[in-house]
Amino acid sequence: MALTAAEIAKQIDGEVLGDASVPLCGFAPADKAKTGDLTFAENQTYFNRAEQSAASAIMVEGQFTSTKKTLIRVPNARIAFAKVLPLFFPERTLAPGVHPTAVVATSAQVDPTAHIGPHCVIDEQVRIGPRCALHGGNFVGANCVLASDTQLFPNVVLYPRTQVGQRVRIHAGAIIGSDGFGYVLDAGAHRKVPQIGYVIIHDDVEIGANVTIDRGALGPTSIGRDAKIDNLVQIAHNVAIGEHCLVVAQSGIAGSTKLGNFVTLAGQVGLAGHLKIGNKVTIAAQSGVMHDIPDGEKWFGYPAQPDRQTKRQILAVQQLPELIRRVAELEKKLAETASNSRKP
Repeated sequence: MALTAAEIAKQIDGEVLGDASVPLCGFAPADKAKTGDLTFAENQTYFNRAEQSAASAIMVEGQFTSTKKTLIRVPNARIAFAKVLPLFFPERTLAPGVHPTAVVATSAQVDPTAHIGPHCVIDEQVRIGPRCALHGGNFVGANCVLASDTQLFPNVVLYPRTQVGQRVRIHAGAIIGSDGFGYVLDAGAHRKVPQIGYVIIHDDVEIGANVTIDRGALGPTSIGRDAKIDNLVQIAHNVAIGEHCLVVAQSGIAGSTKLGNFVTLAGQVGLAGHLKIGNKVTIAAQSGVMHDIPDGEKWFGYPAQPDRQTKRQILAVQQLPELIRRVAELEKKLAETASNSRKP
């Protein structure tokens, strides 16, 4: 479906410079754009390429002008990019209803507007809210609750009593609510400590593919509102992740660690157990954190430390070869001086 530049600008809080009636039916990078496409440019280099491309219009941030192309000027190109893509590439609409291969317990409550795909299993006392979508092969354990507009992509598993908020997206292969890793050594063997808690996922959370979130030992493991969790992340029992956090791929959070709001864990970060990570903390990739971190700090390294301290240590290590060479020269000169002083 084609939209005019004016219609698109209205949707993304933009201003049209040029022909507002130009029809746009797609979105593409400048080097692949064709007539009818909208492209975008964040800096002069990209703008020059976009202006020479076949695109019919360019979405820009800043005071760009053009005599060749219609421009849509926006306050923030990244935000506008996120808003404009769904206009051209809307998600597939799934029809309400229950697929004939799905198994739904008689005590389960499934809203008539929900979509239950093929080979799903919905256990006893489950409640599934309006416009939820289970894409296929999903297992939803007893007493789980899914609020409205939540999507489970193929092969997601929710263990019993998992609570999922509104507009949550859980991608393929994620396992929510499996046993926490709890054992006690008893007479030379590891005795399992039963994990009888559950998981709470608050509104607007997105969970990537093959993420694992363990249920609490007694109470909940909690994922805060608007948190975004990348693929292949492990979250252990009794962890509490605050609102608006970003947890990037292959990170691992050990049991009972608490994250504040707006925390960022970059790729392959590891957090030890029972830590408190403050609000607006950023931890760089591949860092290993073994201590609490106060609000607003940036840490990295293994073991992780405040970023300035770690940077000084890295610089010092880089200077070691030269320092070793100079020390060797000094030792040689001292040895020669001592030898000369002993001569008659």
